[in-house]
Amino acid sequence: MLNIKKYQFWFCTGSQDLYGEECLSHVAEHSQKIVEALNHSGNLPFEVVWKPTLVTNELIRGTFNEANIDENCAGVITWMHTFSPAKSWIHGLQEFRKPLLHLHTQFNREIPYDSIDMDFMNENQAAHGDREYGHIFSRLGMERKVVVGFWEDEDVQREIAAWMRTAVGVVESRHVRVMRVADNMRNVAVTEGDKVEAQIKFGWEVDAYPVNEIAEAVSAVQKGDVDALVEEYYDQYEILLEGRDEKDFREHVAVQAAIEIGFERFLEEKNYHALVTHFGDLGALKQLPGLAVQRLMEKGYGFGAEGDWKTAAMVRIMKIMTQGMKDSKGTSFMEDYTYNLVPGKEGILQSHMLEVCPSIAQGAISIKEQPLSMGGREDPARLVFTSKTGPAVAVSLIDLGDRFRLIINKVECKNVEKPMPKLPVATAFWTPQPDLKTGAQAWILAGGAHHTAFSYDLTAEQMGDWAEAMGIEAVYIDKDTTIRQFKNELRWNSMAFGK
Repeated sequence: MLNIKKYQFWFCTGSQDLYGEECLSHVAEHSQKIVEALNHSGNLPFEVVWKPTLVTNELIRGTFNEANIDENCAGVITWMHTFSPAKSWIHGLQEFRKPLLHLHTQFNREIPYDSIDMDFMNENQAAHGDREYGHIFSRLGMERKVVVGFWEDEDVQREIAAWMRTAVGVVESRHVRVMRVADNMRNVAVTEGDKVEAQIKFGWEVDAYPVNEIAEAVSAVQKGDVDALVEEYYDQYEILLEGRDEKDFREHVAVQAAIEIGFERFLEEKNYHALVTHFGDLGALKQLPGLAVQRLMEKGYGFGAEGDWKTAAMVRIMKIMTQGMKDSKGTSFMEDYTYNLVPGKEGILQSHMLEVCPSIAQGAISIKEQPLSMGGREDPARLVFTSKTGPAVAVSLIDLGDRFRLIINKVECKNVEKPMPKLPVATAFWTPQPDLKTGAQAWILAGGAHHTAFSYDLTAEQMGDWAEAMGIEAVYIDKDTTIRQFKNELRWNSMAFGK
């Protein structure tokens, strides 16, 4: 389902006509070679498209407005090869509506000591031109990503690649539509929020449907389709009967197959990209969606439990940002459950009642059926596994009433010390940076939710860049966090972002 456009990024080079046509021809030649090298590097997830050198107010403004209306353009990369008077860029930048990266580089890696003269100096002065260009962004108060370094270096190319994924997340955010099956869990604060403000700020459409309208779509699924999907489940996953009758087990699994097919058809028909459910309002559904939702997440749908539409949208965006990533380790909805407070082994056990995405699984994935104390329905089938290990990021988008805040925590996923044979859910176990005590305290001080959007494949910087592009507050909890500094940052942010 995660079908994203084959986006492109325009490469726009700035200059002016002070040094004549020969200089401008060199500028064009150099920028074309850079674009060609970037596209052939194998390090970028999207194509870079060269554009003619921008030398006048009219050309700059026209190019940026063309980028605005080009549906395949996800952003613009700019570079000032020579000096480009920044007043020429004002109108174009003011009217530009997509992500922008300022690449501060130059065509030559090294100063040509033996041959350098004033002609070379005049032509190759990005150190001059990019500063003039950067000034106007600061004067206009506009967000942009700045990458500094030589264009052939792999680390520079990887910085550009990471920004491209963030830019696509920004552009695609304007198209995210979240289907709410019923409402939020009663009396819960953090999953609530201003849906109108979210649409203004992020572009999200968040709509509610009576649960039985979706249940009708589930009931309409033909038995042959259900049976075929059940066979797929049995081929793909380990079946853990654990003393249950096999026929009864299969019938329960078939309920989840019908939910997966029915939900997905409803989502596709109505053009939604994320969904939420609530165990307290299941209507005619026989089970709380478990295995079905896990599979939908794996296909690219965002998800949030108990009506948490903000997390559902963030999971969708983060899955978009990681699409096609080589050796990806997965992205999922997650929830904090219980601590391990043994000195030297501190961490948080992560899970949910049922709904953790199998994209993060390490090793075997099994189907289990166990009673669920909430919801008042039959025992739901769910996928059970443990997560991969390694560094990851967990984020929480919260509504503070006068603004949104994105809380970004770097975490280290680890194996649990012992098996948990009686716990019939998928799990992860992580220690937040800089340590459990500081990380948990900072999370609580920032107002972070118990639900998170979690990914092994994205960085804190990428998520912060997304927040900046959206014009919202972002706070980081990482190895450098101290509680004194973090409290001050929250105070400063309340003045900078508060209304």
